[in-house]
Amino acid sequence: MKIYSFEKLEVWQESVSLVKLMYSITESFPTEEKFGLISQLRRASISISSNLAEGTSRKTQKDKAHFTTISFSSAMEVLNQLIIGKDLGFISENDYILARTKIEKITNMLNALRNYQINK
Repeated sequence: MKIYSFEKLEVWQESVSLVKLMYSITESFPTEEKFGLISQLRRASISISSNLAEGTSRKTQKDKAHFTTISFSSAMEVLNQLIIGKDLGFISENDYILARTKIEKITNMLNALRNYQINK
């Protein structure tokens, strides 16, 4: 089976790990949040890895960097929703710290990737 270039990116692998964490964290949210924060957190976290994957198929470095920027924006969206979830009492302090640490790692990696794409 062919392995695509995005699958080799450590930042893509980390972002898939974040998706799994978001699914785990949101399992304990109130059921009335099914179409609110649960859906938003899951979709935004998936968007990080999806945009990385889509960006690798682009021809120019400028296009690739654009999709990396969108991935970064999705990571900020996840962070915002995590803060709200924590403030509403849906997320434990431990889960919040774990997720926030993972997002910080991912955003640092996205910044490095974007800088590489722009300066290549």
